[in-house]
Amino acid sequence: MNESKGFFPILIPAATVFISSACIMILELVASRLIARHLGSSLYTWTAVIGVVLAGITIGNYSGGRIADKFKARKALSVIFILSSAACVSVVILNNLVGEWLWLWKFNWPIRVFGHVALVFLVPSLLLGTISPVVAKMAIDRGLPTGRTIGNIYAWGAAGSILGTFAAGFYLIPTMGTIAIVWSIGAVLLIMGILYWVRLWPAYIWMTVFLCALVMGITPAEGTQKIGSAFFLREKCDPNILYEDETAYSYVAVKQVSQKSDKRVFIEDKTLHSTILMDDKYNLQDYPIIFAAVTHGLSDNKKALSVLHIGGGGYIFPRYIEHYWPASHNDVAEIDSGVTKAAMAAFGLPQNTSINTIQMDARNYVDKLIQKERYGIKAPKYDFIYEDAFSDCSVPYQLVTKEFNDKIYNILTGNGVYMANIIDVYDSGLFVGNCLCTLEQTFQHVYAVLSKGPKSRGGNFVLIASKIKLDVEKYITQYRPELDFRILNENELQTLRNKTKGKILNDDYAPVENLLAPTVNATAKIYLIGKKLEKAEELKEKQKFEEAISEYEEIIEIDPTTSVMAYNKIALIKFTQGKSQDAAGTLKKAIVYNQTTDFKENLTDIYDGLGMVLKQLGKTEESLQYYKLAIEGYRQELASKPKLSTIVKVGNILAETGNFKEASLYFSKALDLDPTDLNMHINLIRSLELQGRDDEAIVSAKNAMSLMQKYGKKEGLQKLNQIIETLESKSKIDR
Repeated sequence: MNESKGFFPILIPAATVFISSACIMILELVASRLIARHLGSSLYTWTAVIGVVLAGITIGNYSGGRIADKFKARKALSVIFILSSAACVSVVILNNLVGEWLWLWKFNWPIRVFGHVALVFLVPSLLLGTISPVVAKMAIDRGLPTGRTIGNIYAWGAAGSILGTFAAGFYLIPTMGTIAIVWSIGAVLLIMGILYWVRLWPAYIWMTVFLCALVMGITPAEGTQKIGSAFFLREKCDPNILYEDETAYSYVAVKQVSQKSDKRVFIEDKTLHSTILMDDKYNLQDYPIIFAAVTHGLSDNKKALSVLHIGGGGYIFPRYIEHYWPASHNDVAEIDSGVTKAAMAAFGLPQNTSINTIQMDARNYVDKLIQKERYGIKAPKYDFIYEDAFSDCSVPYQLVTKEFNDKIYNILTGNGVYMANIIDVYDSGLFVGNCLCTLEQTFQHVYAVLSKGPKSRGGNFVLIASKIKLDVEKYITQYRPELDFRILNENELQTLRNKTKGKILNDDYAPVENLLAPTVNATAKIYLIGKKLEKAEELKEKQKFEEAISEYEEIIEIDPTTSVMAYNKIALIKFTQGKSQDAAGTLKKAIVYNQTTDFKENLTDIYDGLGMVLKQLGKTEESLQYYKLAIEGYRQELASKPKLSTIVKVGNILAETGNFKEASLYFSKALDLDPTDLNMHINLIRSLELQGRDDEAIVSAKNAMSLMQKYGKKEGLQKLNQIIETLESKSKIDR
């Protein structure tokens, strides 16, 4: 009977710690997802989240004990709950704000992750941590047995933590999304604060502010979106985001980066996973080209293949296989159904695709196939297995170990090939070196192909492991001879092997985050440079030239390998300012820098710009030398990849140097690709006129008028008509 009576006095304290503990654990799980959009998801992010939240709770417990001794529990709890509600709103604001603080990106990766998490989540964790000691003091003050009361408070707090953990992981995050959960926690804490002290008038002021912030933070109206973004209550609206979703595993988005060719990228958390040209879906971009080159080199005489893709991404390469080998057994092991949904919604994957998606972790799927074989059940064997589940800061370690490689070996056919896309920096090479050595423990032949660029920059390595000897260089040359990839030679492979100090990755030892730390720092540099470039371009548009130049100079300090690009930008600004001599000196700095690096940048645009500047300075002979270098460079580019902008550049340089005959040929080529370009028509007409070919110029001008009328571009008709009249008058005089 006494025990029954004892339950009711403890009911309110128990409910309070139950709710507050549930809120802490929900917030902790949400924290890892919120920061993933800025920092990805890795061992570092989870370590920082758990450590910061525990630190907050620890400080909060200590502070809560002091508060319990000094203030009345009921009123103290009301104030703490109201402040905790405000702290939840600060989580939304600070996460958006801190993500834009470029100075944080100058620190190494662990410090950056810890700094971001601490700034956003330490205060909310601290405030929620103060609740349990105050509640325990309140319960003891009611005359309840001390030991039993403390035990009950701990037990109900633990129960709330358990419920919060399971509710967030299994239901709330995939159902509501992280932002909605944070707002919901804030609302619950606000209600708790009001219930504990109904007459606390600041609580009602905060309730009004909270509701206004909620409207600006989550409603879809365009006006509230703009206001919410201005106050960092939501991420800045990006009109180029065509699709976004928060799945059980990650934030998924499809972004359009170019409207003219409808170029889109597939993003998971902060990482760009795939690129597609919607008007030319089978024109592969980046590292999938290597997958295709090897596959074609070994399989062009086959009608069907058996392939497995580990990770769906944007389903770029699975669709490529479906297109070129339509009868293939085409499997994709993709754990996140949201990725498949996004690919179908905005990345061109048809609903009726023949691609077979296995919705499970790739390691589990491979284990399942091995198990089938052991029991004598028929399981597929694959001609090719493509690994595309890694990013620069998030690698499922279980997919890079020797044990996994052995299983991959067993499910390949006799001549089967395993290819894995890996992001790393050659100069550090810790991750790719370990992956290389680990693969060599299983496969007889392993090759490495690297995207071209400075060795200090992060890049895509494609490791190719095979049971048979392959001629990778031949396959790439036959597929696309102009590709910007290079096959690592034996000396380079040995350099990578030496970095591992004889270690291989296995299920007991696979510190992938530590191995990737230098890569993540290199990626951070790229991010920082991208932001600096955006700022510089904005300043340039506002004609704040000196400030823009300072930004470009800072970019060079961050990463000297950007010198050629940055110096070119600076030179253009100085030329615009009329400082031609300074512009020439800046462009020459770019050339000098390029001569000292291990990787030679394409200097064609530099030569072009220097030729133009020197001509303006009256240095005709020197100008011609650089123009010749520019023409040579552009022609080499055209030989490997015809491009309208490059054709136009060659035509303009030839006209600038007085070679109007050849210039007119290039202008004609440009018009074949884009017959609506008025300026190009005028360039062609002028080049013909300057050759004394007035009759041809008149015909060309009349053709241009017809085309402008055909395509509805009437703004140039009057100008063309004036040109025709002038040419006809001139022609009559000459006769």
